[in-house]
Amino acid sequence: MPTFEVQRKAAELEGQLAKLTGHQRARVKPYGKHLLIQMHREGGDDADDSADTIARLTELARNSYSAAFRSHTGRWEPLPAMGDLATVADLVVSLLGPYFEPIT
Repeated sequence: MPTFEVQRKAAELEGQLAKLTGHQRARVKPYGKHLLIQMHREGGDDADDSADTIARLTELARNSYSAAFRSHTGRWEPLPAMGDLATVADLVVSLLGPYFEPIT
């Protein structure tokens, strides 16, 4: 079970993504030291598997994160993004803009 701090960071990142993308479809799932960014399909909810994981943020140190993109092969490819949560969220949305379009 994720710690309270990781859950708080996930909620903070989810809010940042909603502000940057203009919609609430991007969800954040804590997974160990990672924050997985997922896009939910139209009509789907959190209880089903209608989500695509598109990126992850990894905590390197206190309030310092790196980012990676999930390629079509399922491998994690590093992104040129490192910094605090807000900075990395902005860079991820800028670099992966088409992946943040709502899925219908």
